[in-house]
Amino acid sequence: MSRSAFAVLLTLACLPALAASPDSGDATAVTVLHCGRLFDADTGRMLGESSIVVRGARIVSVQPGAIALPAGANAIELGQATCLPGLIDSHVHLTSQSSPTSYSDQFRWNVADYAIRSTVYAQRTLQAGFTTVRNLGDGNGESIALRNAIEAGVIPGPRIFTAGPAIGSTGGHADGTDGYRKDLAGDPGPKDGIINGVDDAWKAVRQHYKDGADLIKIMPSGGVLDESASADNPQLTLDEIKAVVAAAHDYGFTVAAHAHGAEGIRRAVEGGVDSIEHGTFMDDTDMRLMKQRGTWYVPTIIAGKYVGEKAKVPGYYPPQVAAKAQQVGPIIQATASRAYKAGVRIAFGTDAGVYPHGENAREFRYMVDAGIPAAYALQAATVHAAALLKKSADLGSIAAGKYADIIAVEGDPLADIDVMQKVAFVMKAGTVYRRDGRAVVSP
Repeated sequence: MSRSAFAVLLTLACLPALAASPDSGDATAVTVLHCGRLFDADTGRMLGESSIVVRGARIVSVQPGAIALPAGANAIELGQATCLPGLIDSHVHLTSQSSPTSYSDQFRWNVADYAIRSTVYAQRTLQAGFTTVRNLGDGNGESIALRNAIEAGVIPGPRIFTAGPAIGSTGGHADGTDGYRKDLAGDPGPKDGIINGVDDAWKAVRQHYKDGADLIKIMPSGGVLDESASADNPQLTLDEIKAVVAAAHDYGFTVAAHAHGAEGIRRAVEGGVDSIEHGTFMDDTDMRLMKQRGTWYVPTIIAGKYVGEKAKVPGYYPPQVAAKAQQVGPIIQATASRAYKAGVRIAFGTDAGVYPHGENAREFRYMVDAGIPAAYALQAATVHAAALLKKSADLGSIAAGKYADIIAVEGDPLADIDVMQKVAFVMKAGTVYRRDGRAVVSP
């Protein structure tokens, strides 16, 4: 027996028993992945030839070179491919996808229609190498059911941390009845995520806890795709934001804040949110405050690019939405560039669903074009995103004890970031979902 194989066996013998996840196979099965290169997300460095030893759902060890197989172990030979941690998209909407008929579909489709389509969007996301996502807003909590089905092994998809419906004010970006005629609009309240005051804020968060959400998403500023007039006006008071954050932290939730306008961003940061999403009109004062508070920034450049392009297509959006898209779309990339240079912490997120699901990795190209180094962009989608989720012990890097979430791409993404759009291999919690560039069909 070689020295390296003996070391693996010794590690396996000494490692405590690891619980199998619902989507893993035999918890005692050992697999060794041989990678031509390995991206060390913790340091941002590219390592050479490496071997990753996996047992059940978790990583046992990572060793340099191509080690000999322990007795009974399976081998996955990835040739010269680069192995990376499973990617994390910190801002998706798996239960919807924008189209020219989106605004009329809501009057014809039932919740079940959105839920069924979400299973397809989830699979596309996983096949693109994103093994974990934060789902930041849905219509009726259907993303909670999607999360549960994936966790139970009923359907394949990424690991989901969902906010359920977003929380906002009457007529604001979270109010799904904007644009409805009066007899249909009604008066949504805290149970629906619509708040007007501190007491409503506490009730809305507690309702989310009851419904099974994993985190909270608020809308303290206007947005692009709703049918109201403003993309950036403040829509929650500082007291309302502080109440949401206090309630959320009582229940162990983090708080993500959709915010385009500078005033809405400032209120959200002062109110104690964990992340700012989009941040289009973020000014220098906002950036300094975010850096002081350690607030994360999730840029979603691809969403801005997409809505800006589609706004030029006649009839794709209602007129007021198209006007806002043309205002916001061209700005987000430059804001991300300034935020990076200012030292604001950045986590990767795309707003998938605004653009077609499965194209998430295009965000890497836009980040690099904004002057963000490729290594930092990859860290944003791995260790940074895991830290934002407060799941660094389990996710974000290829290391002993963490989930065996591993992907591989042909080529070196530090030299050519576009290879991230061509994922050849996907493993999530020890189960292979993509190999040789093709989906693996589950038994």
